[in-house]
Order: sequence, then C-alpha cells, then structure tokens
Amino acid sequence: MGEAARKLVTETVAVNDEMKKFGMKDKFGYLFGDFGNDFFFILVSSFLMVYYTDIFHISAVTVGILFLVARIWDAIADVSWGRFIDTRKAGKNGKYKPWIFRMSIPLVISGVLMFVHIPGMSNGFYIAYAFVTYILWGTLYSTVNIPYGSMASVISGDPVERTALSSWRTLGAQFAGLIVSVVGPMIMFVNNKADANHFLLGAIIFGILAISCYMACYKLSVERMVMDEAAKPKVNFGRTVKGLMKNKPLLWILIASLIFMICFMLIGAVNVYLFKDYFGNAKALSMVGLLQSVAIFIGMPMVKPLVAKFGKKELASAGVLLAVIVYGLLYFLPNLTSIQFIGILTIAMFGYGLFNLVIWAFVTDVIDYHEYLTGLREDGTVYSIYSFARKVGQAVAGGVGGAAISAVGYNPTLQVQTQTTLHGIHTLGTLVPAITLFVVFLIVTFLYPLNKQRTEQLTIDLREKRKGN
Repeated sequence: MGEAARKLVTETVAVNDEMKKFGMKDKFGYLFGDFGNDFFFILVSSFLMVYYTDIFHISAVTVGILFLVARIWDAIADVSWGRFIDTRKAGKNGKYKPWIFRMSIPLVISGVLMFVHIPGMSNGFYIAYAFVTYILWGTLYSTVNIPYGSMASVISGDPVERTALSSWRTLGAQFAGLIVSVVGPMIMFVNNKADANHFLLGAIIFGILAISCYMACYKLSVERMVMDEAAKPKVNFGRTVKGLMKNKPLLWILIASLIFMICFMLIGAVNVYLFKDYFGNAKALSMVGLLQSVAIFIGMPMVKPLVAKFGKKELASAGVLLAVIVYGLLYFLPNLTSIQFIGILTIAMFGYGLFNLVIWAFVTDVIDYHEYLTGLREDGTVYSIYSFARKVGQAVAGGVGGAAISAVGYNPTLQVQTQTTLHGIHTLGTLVPAITLFVVFLIVTFLYPLNKQRTEQLTIDLREKRKGN
C-alpha cells in the first residue's frame, strides 16, 4: 500500500466540532440524495414505457430497443464519469458534493422534457424525440448519481455507519417511490387511460421536489475521508483493472446486482400492464407503491440488529429467498382479486426490500477490498463499475421488457386484451421474478465471499495496513 493510503485520514471540511461527528444530519443528507434521484428514476422505470406505447404510440419492441441502447450508453457514461471524478481534487465542500449541486438542475430539466407531447407529429418524430430526450436524461443522471453513490465511502469509514447510510439511502428512495407510485397514477391516468397533459404535470411536480431534495443533500452531507492530494498516486489504469479483476466480492456483487436490476425493472414495467389490463385497475398501483414503502419502513429498524447478529450477506440472502417463495406462490394463484394479489405481494416486497436496504453497504465493502488489494482508494471508479452493472441490468430489462410485452400479444389499440395476452402478462409479473430472484439468491449465498466474519476481518486488516505502510 502506498503513501496515499497512510494519508487517508478522517477529517471534516467543516470547522466546528459538532459537524465532525457522524450523526443524524449525515443520515438525512444522504437520504435526500436518493429521494431526489428516485423521483424520476421510479417515474421512468414504472411509467415511461406505457407513456411511449399509449401516448407516443411507439411499438413496445421499439421502446425496448430504446431502453437497451440508452442503458448501454449510460453504463459507458457511468464508468467515464467515475474515472473523471477520481482525477478531480477535493474542494472546500468536498470532492463529490459539488457535482450534485452543479448537475442536478440540468438533470431535472431533461427529465421534464421526456414527458412533453407535441400533438399531431409523425411517428418518426416521436421515436426520434424519445431517443434524444431519454438518452440525454440518462447521461445527466450519471453526472449526479455517480458522485452521490461514491460519497458514502467518504462520509464515514466505519462499517456500521456505512450500513446506516445504505439503509437511509434506501429509505429516501422509498419516500420517492411512495409519492410517485401512490400519487403518480392518480395524476397521470384519467379513466384508466394514460393522459399526456397529466403526465407532464406529474413530471413538473416531481422535478420541483427532486431539486429540493438535491439541495438538501448538498447542504446536510459532510465528506470526512480526505485524501492528501500531494501524496496521491498517479492514476494507473492497468493497476486498477488488475485489482478489479482480482476483486471477487466486486465481481459477484456486480453479477447479482445486474440480475436483480433486470428483475426489479421488469417488475416495475410489467406491473403497470398487470394492474391496468389483467386486473383492470390501474389505480391499484397506488396501493402497491404505498405497501412497498410500508414494507421498507417496517424492515429498516430491523436491519441494523439483524446485520450485527447475522451479517449483510446472510440477511440479503434470506430476504431474496422469501421473495422467491412468494412470487412462485402468486403464479399458482391466477384467480386472485387485485387486493388479494397485493396483500400477498407485500410479503415479497418486504423480502427484496431487505436486500435493497443493505446493498449499498455491500458496495462500500468492495471499495475497501479494492483498496486492500491495490493500495488505491478509487471510490468513484469502483462505484461507477457497480453502477455500470446496474445500468446493463436496466438495459437488458428494457429490451426484454418491451420484447416480452410485445411477445405476449399486447395491443394498445384494444380496449380489452386477449386472454392469452393476459395470461402472459400474469406470468411475466409472477413466475419470471421468482426464477430471476432465485438466481440472485444462489449467487449471494454461495458465491459472494464476504460474510459477516470476513467483512469484520477486512476492516481490521485494512486499518492495520494503513497504519503499517
């Protein structure tokens, strides 16, 4: 380990003693970051496909191609931006926070533009407009999300405090999800149909709320882990790649996260059609959003004691397995009412919610493991690699989602879909998540190596290496 690792010290950019201590202010600040992110992320993942198919009248296959192309581009943008951030020097407000401040307003403006519908234009115009605005939004999302995600590892060096940040980040996402999923359908659907003007109104409202949250994140968060720039080693891409390839915890969490994101995004896209067409009740999506947030609120206070007793890996595995069992059960119960379906679904949401509550703490662990292997503290690069995997998962889910909806015979011009199509939508919303999440369970349980004991030992070993070199 080089001189830079020895210079990695916990200090604050603030001058008063109160700000030097990690506490509720940091937790709320980090919560607001994903609160802001997910106003549009959830809006896009849950409702953009139906906006494109039902308002722009773009075919589901074309939408799937758009999502695939855009997410692959976003994945490249994530890694490029992560490397760029790692070459920047920390300023008086930190290394990562200033980028949230600078880029959040352009990001929100691009988000609103996605939901602008100009009547009477050609199909080619709508396709081109969708491609340009969606790819622009995704690119700008990287410029905010990569600094935000990287910031967790410099707010605190303590594993327990980082787990807390992961939980609070997920809570922020759930608050946004609660608002978008509950209020969104009430605003955007009129008589069970997507309405262009109401979609735009929803985008503007969520955009204003997103900006407010980003500013709160900027004001409340403190970056404590400061690298001595004079002693910082030169960027060595070959050394970085070699370290990444040896980082087995990173490789397996990348694969698990990629598959999980495919499943999560597919669920979000399919649920709109499941409730709108299979159950004939688009407004019921509000209840799904509400209960999903309730499940997270119930799980959040349980995470810290459960992680302390069993470990992050162990808790995540158990949560995913619970979701697998519930989705499998729902597949074999096709005649449930929407309310009965949602009641059982809530248990699955609680299960994979536990996974979401700790996943960001996994990322800080693999960042530490990268430093242990290479002596390089490259938070932005490692986080961007993780974000790359999630974007690839979103790309695949977008492509597969559009193709799957089309393959089961969905026709937006029909008032009522055929029985074959409805059965296909039900299968996409139940059996497919069960199978996909089971693969995630197998990876986390049997292949991801950092269990509770090894994570605790990593913290000790890394501390000793910093002292001894």
